[in-house]
Amino acid sequence: MISNRALALSSVFSMALLASPSIADVHPVTNEELADEQVFTYRVGDEFASIDPQLAEDVQGGEFIRDLFEGLMNQDADGNLVPGVATHFEANADNTVYTFQLRDNAKWSDGKPVTAHDFEYSWKRLADPNTASPYSWFAKEMGLKNVKAVMDGDMDPSELGVKALDDHTLEVQLENSMGHFPLMTTSEPTFPSPKWAIDAHGSDWTKPGNIVSNGAYVLTEHVPQEKSVRERNPLYWNDQNTILERVEALVISDDNGALTRYLAGELDRTEVPTGQYNALSQKHPDDAVSFPRLCAYYYFINMTENTHPALLDPRVREALYLAIDREVITNAILQGGEFPAYTFTPEATANFVSPDSSARDMTQAERDARASALLAEAGYTGEEIELDLLYNTSEAHKKIAIIASQMWKQKLGVDTVLQNMEWKTFLEARSNQQFDIGRAGWCGPYNLASSFLDLMSSTHAYNDAGYANAEVDALLEKAKTSPDPSASFTRIEEILATDFPIIPIYHYAGVYMMNDDLRNWPVGNVEQKWYSRELYFAAD
Repeated sequence: MISNRALALSSVFSMALLASPSIADVHPVTNEELADEQVFTYRVGDEFASIDPQLAEDVQGGEFIRDLFEGLMNQDADGNLVPGVATHFEANADNTVYTFQLRDNAKWSDGKPVTAHDFEYSWKRLADPNTASPYSWFAKEMGLKNVKAVMDGDMDPSELGVKALDDHTLEVQLENSMGHFPLMTTSEPTFPSPKWAIDAHGSDWTKPGNIVSNGAYVLTEHVPQEKSVRERNPLYWNDQNTILERVEALVISDDNGALTRYLAGELDRTEVPTGQYNALSQKHPDDAVSFPRLCAYYYFINMTENTHPALLDPRVREALYLAIDREVITNAILQGGEFPAYTFTPEATANFVSPDSSARDMTQAERDARASALLAEAGYTGEEIELDLLYNTSEAHKKIAIIASQMWKQKLGVDTVLQNMEWKTFLEARSNQQFDIGRAGWCGPYNLASSFLDLMSSTHAYNDAGYANAEVDALLEKAKTSPDPSASFTRIEEILATDFPIIPIYHYAGVYMMNDDLRNWPVGNVEQKWYSRELYFAAD
């Protein structure tokens, strides 16, 4: 458990800011001279699906939400818990009841106070089946009392284990002991939403002019598939210590086009195009950055009745897994510091013990030989198999799909038809199992192996493979109440390496071109929960 004292110590940085009378000219901690213009412009590859905290389901939406809204707890530059709307929390002896104390100076952008009732409403809204949240599963992972009955429609949301004891005290009751519960309150689905704005505007409540938020910024402009602008919120409780005045996100689908605009000075951050990191780091050493992230890039295999019959044989799935040369993808294609993946859970995950892996220990030639033998054992030559490979629009995704399909063809004789879709259409096709193999990327919403492996539950909303294994389900349930669930997580990875519902390909690195004058980017936070209010531009 994280103590109140630890949380208080983590606020030293904020207290130092409060003590400074000259924040407009000099950074109060580093004493750096600040740039006259504090506007951060960055590239996003596609339109976000939603910025409603209880409806958002993608990384880009999460970046917006962390600026527009604030949850009970935040993270510092190294991923440690720090106060948000809550100043501190306490837990009972067995970690089944948590009590959060909210600060009394937090306000919504319309001037209303932020209260514990707002969090109670939002968490119940997340679990309520009438909300139809694509992230409602997160309420279940939080282990809230009565959450399953509420989500199944057997119990009214008012019975969910969250209650405002008064305006500034929130009590959370859990089904079982969960020592890591506070970590989950940094995730966007737990952020508050304004009931009165939702009641007034319905699904349009997140549009500029309608939106009411409690974060360091407010949404002032949104042009679909073009740009979104968020500007400093003067009613944010810590606005006096926010330095960036405005944040602009430009939708640029083409990686190379975004790089061109970055080099022209139009952007302060963009992703490095696939395969160009080495050259760019030599030419622009102060701008090119790469660091580990808590994310996995993988293919999931449709295991439902809608799939290609060959994919129902685990030997075929394993053959496809083995035939992908991850070193080629990470070292020859991506070249940005990514890590070959033989488990779903990244090695950087806290307290994760990776199982022994015969595939990881083989040479690629040995993997290829084993893959061919497995396909033959299953009764296939490969030539009679044609698979659809679904991915969303991106040059990097396209390159990886092409190289994977070439490897399957050359080594196994398997043909692949590539299907590219825009993000929202892709999500719909994926959730409806309209594919044989589909691309996925997943970033853990908190730093534990369960934030990845829970997706392998037979009932998880993002188990798009349709995978079901009773032992995996039992181990996941056991892990929720275990003081040390690492052995369960290791065992689950061993089972995945037998069933092969997914094909892990690589674990991410954050590979960016970033303005050298931009300061305080949290490269040490593997979850990459960054907050614009912590960033600033130093003077040249």
